[in-house]
Amino acid sequence: MVLSPTRMNLINLKKNAVLARKGYEILKKKQEVLVMEFLHLIKESKNNRQYLSQVLQDAYKTGIISSAYIGNFEIEEASFYAKERAPIKIKIKNIMGVRIPEINREEKATLEYNILSTSSAIDDIESKFSKLEDAVIDIAKREQNLKKLALEIDKTKRRVNTLEQVLIPRIKAQAKYISFKLDEIERSSFISLKFFKEKVKKE
Repeated sequence: MVLSPTRMNLINLKKNAVLARKGYEILKKKQEVLVMEFLHLIKESKNNRQYLSQVLQDAYKTGIISSAYIGNFEIEEASFYAKERAPIKIKIKNIMGVRIPEINREEKATLEYNILSTSSAIDDIESKFSKLEDAVIDIAKREQNLKKLALEIDKTKRRVNTLEQVLIPRIKAQAKYISFKLDEIERSSFISLKFFKEKVKKE
C-alpha cells in the first residue's frame, strides 16, 4: 500500500518504526529466554533418561531376584496392601507468557504389611519401584515442557523474522519515500515561489 506523501503520514510512520523496533527487541529477548530454558530442559531431560534407564534396570533386576528368592505368591500378597496411588498434581508455571505444566505427586504410594511376616525383599521392591514411578513422572514433565517451549520458540522466531525482514524494512522504505517526495515538493515550491517573485519584480 502506497501512502500519500504528507507530513502526517511521515510522523505516523516514524512512530510505527519506534513501536516495531520495541516489539522486535521484546520478542528477541523472549526468544533468548525461551531458548535458554529449552536448552536447560534438554540437559535435564538427558540426565532424567539416563537415570530412568538405570532405575528401570534396578527395579527389573530386584523384581527377578525377589521372585526367585521368596516366590511370586508373597509378592502378590504384599501388593494387595498397597495404598491407592495419590493423584498427580499439575501446577502451571509461566515463562515469558508460556504456560508450562509442573507435574508432581504430593505423596508416594506405600505398602502396609506385617514387617515380621514378610521378607526384606518386599522392602527392596517397594523402594525400587517407587523410584521408578518418580523417574517416569519427571520424564513426562520434561517432555511436555519441551514440546510447549519448542512450539513457542518457533512461533516467536517467525514473529521476530517478520518484524526484522518485512515490517521494519517496509516502514523504513515508506518513510524514506515520503521524506524524499516532501523534499521534492518543497524544492519545487521554492523554485516556483522564486520564479514568481522574479516575475513580479520585472512587472
